[in-house]
Amino acid sequence: MMGTIVNAVAIAVGGVLGILLRKGIPDSYKTTIMQGLGLSVFVIGLSGALKSQNILLMIFSLVLGSIIGEALAIEDKLEKTGKFLEKKFSKGEGTIAKGFVIASLIYCVGAMAIVGSLESGLTGNHETLYAKSLIDGVSAIIFASTLGIGVAMSAAAVFIYQGIITLSATFIKDFLTAGVIAEMSAIGGLLIMGISSNVLEIKKIKVGNMIPAVFLPIFFPFVQPYLQKMMELVDGLFSLVGGLF
Repeated sequence: MMGTIVNAVAIAVGGVLGILLRKGIPDSYKTTIMQGLGLSVFVIGLSGALKSQNILLMIFSLVLGSIIGEALAIEDKLEKTGKFLEKKFSKGEGTIAKGFVIASLIYCVGAMAIVGSLESGLTGNHETLYAKSLIDGVSAIIFASTLGIGVAMSAAAVFIYQGIITLSATFIKDFLTAGVIAEMSAIGGLLIMGISSNVLEIKKIKVGNMIPAVFLPIFFPFVQPYLQKMMELVDGLFSLVGGLF
C-alpha cells in the first residue's frame, strides 16, 4: 500500500500548492492552461488505447461495462460526493465538485494506476506508483490552480480505488496475464480520451459509468472458449446456407 499512500499524498500536496498559486494566475491564462491540459490528456489516452490487440474485446467491455456502470450510477455517486464536499468546504466558488470528479477520473482510470497498483500488490514493487505520484503531484498543481480544492480532495478517491486494486491483486493474480493487463490498460486509455472531452467541454461523457469496463478483460479467458465455439457454429451455418444457394 506504500505506493498508493505516496500517490495520494502527492496529489493532496500538489492540489494545495495549486490553490496557493491560483490567485497569481490571470483567468485567461487558466483557460489556456486547461485547454492545453485537455489536449495532453487526449494524447495520453490515445497512446494507451492504440495498444489494444483485441478491438472486439474493447468494444464488448465498453458496452457491458457501461451497462454495469449505469446500473451502479458510479458517475452520479462521484458527483454527489463532490457536491457534498462543495457544501462543506466551498466559499461560493462552486467548482469543488467539478474538480473532484475530473481529477478523480484522470488519476484513477489510467494505465499507471491499474498496472502500478497490480505490481504493488503482487510483487511489492512500488516504482510505477512512485513515478505516477510525481506526475500526478505536478499535474495536481496545475489542475488545482484552475479547478480548485476539489483536485486535492480527489486524493481520497485515488487512495480507495488503488488501494482496492492493490489488496485484491493477490486474489486475482492467476488471471492477470500480460494480454489481460494490456487490454485493461488500453480500455483505461480510451476512457482517458473521454475525460479529455469533458475537460475541453466538447461533450459531457459519463466516464465514471464506464470504469467497470476496465476490469472486464479479466473474465475474457473464461468466456473465450464459448465465444470460439459460437463463431465456429456461425461459420458453419453460413457455409451451409451458402451451399444451398
